[in-house]
Amino acid sequence: MAISDTTIKAAKPLPDKSYKLSDEKGLHILINPNGRKYFRLKYRFAGKEKTLALGVYPETTLKQAREKRDAARKQIAEGIDPSENKKAIKESRIASAANSFEIIAREWYGRHMTGKSEHHQKRAMSLFERDIFPYLGTKPINEIKAVELLKALRRIEARNAIETAHRTLQICGQVFRYAIATGRIERDITPDLRGSLAQVNAGHFAAFTEPKEAAILLRAIDIYTGSFVVKSALQLAPLVFVRPSELRQAEWTHIDIEAKEWRYFVTKTETNHIVPLSTQAIDILTNIYPLTGHGRFVFPSARTPNGSRAMSDMAMLAAIRRMGFEKKEMTVHGFRAMARTILDEVLGFRPDFIEHQLAHAVRDANGRAYNRTSHLPERHKMMQSWSDYLDTLKNGAQVIEFKKIR
Repeated sequence: MAISDTTIKAAKPLPDKSYKLSDEKGLHILINPNGRKYFRLKYRFAGKEKTLALGVYPETTLKQAREKRDAARKQIAEGIDPSENKKAIKESRIASAANSFEIIAREWYGRHMTGKSEHHQKRAMSLFERDIFPYLGTKPINEIKAVELLKALRRIEARNAIETAHRTLQICGQVFRYAIATGRIERDITPDLRGSLAQVNAGHFAAFTEPKEAAILLRAIDIYTGSFVVKSALQLAPLVFVRPSELRQAEWTHIDIEAKEWRYFVTKTETNHIVPLSTQAIDILTNIYPLTGHGRFVFPSARTPNGSRAMSDMAMLAAIRRMGFEKKEMTVHGFRAMARTILDEVLGFRPDFIEHQLAHAVRDANGRAYNRTSHLPERHKMMQSWSDYLDTLKNGAQVIEFKKIR
């Protein structure tokens, strides 16, 4: 006789053994001593008696168990072993999950992003977790079509984050190329989307590039009354004109006070770099050392007194805004444009000296890439002259334009 849902609910476990309640056509429910109730199908295939698991009650209802039973009996009639078929489907799903975009993206991230800055790592993972994984994460990477990726990118565009959409496409391309290298797929679909996204409006980081403007900013920094750590970072920023992330993540172990040099690895260009330190820069570092020298970072986060975390990427920018300088006037990155422009157009230093100091990709006449020691003595002199010049600006001295040296 067929069982009912009421019968199953009323069935009580025995303390020391399991027992069955039989339904029709080989279906039964197994009641275990722990109270768990399992649907099973007993059948014969190729002369052997077998059992197929059909689910756990009440997650699987009696009606669903009977539907699964009927489907399994149909497979048997067609010469298919339902147990082997279920095993094959499970293995296929496991294989698909292992080749899902999210699994491969996280694998790529673990191998290629560990050497990047904390900010760079967080930004990359944020792009994945917010805009890609929810829509394409579980899909096998070899099944993702260009139109599906474009649909995800269009969602980013819809919130007017055009640059983020382009950056997301770029980082997805790196994952696809990694999948090619590891034998998961045969081609990268991201080039198919070239030209399909809205164009990013060209622009530059706002900066004061006129000496009179620079003088006003430098004086404002010197009288800033906020955090001493932030003030020190802002005072050092124009003297070294490195990228903001490199400045806030400066480490004491990379700074040689006696040699007057700061040596570190530039993650953006994947090159080693040397920043000659002027007397003024050394004074700033010497003054802040008693406060932060016990920790890893020269400019630590205010939330980590032990110095284990670098300053927030917004700390210096917020200070500039509190001084009254607007977004269209000056950014932290703008110190680089300030130095590049004035060193060239006012002080007349050679452009290749300046480009080397900015850690830009510079090649010589033979096509050789940037060497961190190139023109190092000259760059030491340039950096000291630059710091001295900024002092004259702050003190209100007359600006003298030098003849450019080419």
